[in-house]
Amino acid sequence: MNSMRILLFFAFIFYFFQSIPLHAQNSASAIYQDIKKLGVVGSVLYIAAHPDDENTRLITYLANDRLLRTGYLSLTRGDGGQNLIGQEQGVELGLIRTQELLAARRIDGGEQFFTRAFDFGYSKTPVETFAIWDRDKILQDVVLVIRKFKPDVVITRFPTTGEGGHGHHTASAILAEEAVEAAADPSKFPEQLVVTGGAWKVKRLFWNTFNFGGNSTIREDQLKIEVGGYNRFIGKSYGEIAAESRSQHKSQGFGVPVTRGESFEYFKLLKGPPVKKDFFEEISVSWSGRYQQVHIEKLIDSLLTYYDWVQPEKSTAGLLKLYAELSKVAADNWSQQKLREVKELLLKVNGIYLEASTSQPYTVSGDSLQVYCLAIDRLGSSAVLTKISIGEHLVFAGAQPLMTNKGFNVGIKFQVSNSIPITQPYWLMKPLQKGYYDVNDFLQIGKPENDPVFVAIMQLQWGGQLIPFNVPVRYKFTD
Repeated sequence: MNSMRILLFFAFIFYFFQSIPLHAQNSASAIYQDIKKLGVVGSVLYIAAHPDDENTRLITYLANDRLLRTGYLSLTRGDGGQNLIGQEQGVELGLIRTQELLAARRIDGGEQFFTRAFDFGYSKTPVETFAIWDRDKILQDVVLVIRKFKPDVVITRFPTTGEGGHGHHTASAILAEEAVEAAADPSKFPEQLVVTGGAWKVKRLFWNTFNFGGNSTIREDQLKIEVGGYNRFIGKSYGEIAAESRSQHKSQGFGVPVTRGESFEYFKLLKGPPVKKDFFEEISVSWSGRYQQVHIEKLIDSLLTYYDWVQPEKSTAGLLKLYAELSKVAADNWSQQKLREVKELLLKVNGIYLEASTSQPYTVSGDSLQVYCLAIDRLGSSAVLTKISIGEHLVFAGAQPLMTNKGFNVGIKFQVSNSIPITQPYWLMKPLQKGYYDVNDFLQIGKPENDPVFVAIMQLQWGGQLIPFNVPVRYKFTD
């Protein structure tokens, strides 16, 4: 039984990585858009109750047109819904829908979060919902995600007044409003502050009004945003991308047909200063406006100005300089986020592929695990591989130049420590409570799935700069 649980874990990890994120594609045009995104330091968090409640077109627009860091917080994992692709129900269905949401986010460019709330099925009212959920615990989770993600703007799918129908829907809106207030108050859930870096004040809260189910909550005096545009860098409209993302909800048969052309979304302002035309009026999303880091902005502008569409690898020197300068900036939420993005871009512009894989679908404590590591620089950027380690195990140390389009392979076989516990989703480590998953670790709450058990740290060097890359060990097989 123990080994089977680990088997499921490795399959879980493989599923996460088997498709390439749309926003992480490596074409020259996609790379250019990613460089543009380095200059944007603004974020939006969308909040609703279930998988499929999110406005996929809006998430696509925010992430790919506005280049904002965009997240979706689903209070539940959809454990209480129907399943059109199998017999799984309850907790098992929640696992499937978790992966469906992650697949959707890999396409539309958003990030995914959850609370501990369990979807117990249809609820008529928020009163009934809160009687089953532990209201304080779920509020605590929404506050925690807000404080970790640090959104400038929060958007709810549903209103607090009940037009959304389902009790979970209304409850999600009520909790979102309460959480926006509580997240800014350090006296609320103060035990979180160590892991969140303090309280966080959201600038504006909106309700994304709607017209479905014969119920229109749209008014022409609301904020109106056109979200149906065409992205020349991706080669698709936001309607096309959104349809692909929406169609990942396979257990619900919730795909939608592709739409193209003009499309509007409407928003009612609930908290924050009034707006006329945009969510971010009077909110700066630039390095110079928000942090007075003019030199960071100039470096990004230079990368864009001198970008070589035929040879993107020529951006390597500029990205290395930007990485060095970002490393000097105070280690806050945005500097760390942009450092991660620059590291990804260094791999993309050079066609560098790093992999740590195993042919073993599972292992057990005390047994051995064979891992194969691959580093290949397909364009030739003078990168040197200096070190590979997996936990306490040193796989490689030296100075291995990565030759153009010639892979460097190295393997290691090590014994799995007896201290590593049986792997299963973190929210299932303890018995399910009446209306929520029993999780007490603030470092885990909010995450869509477990962190990988084994990670290869592969260190590359360009000139005098050493940059480490975390590469999860994946189970690899031919389908």
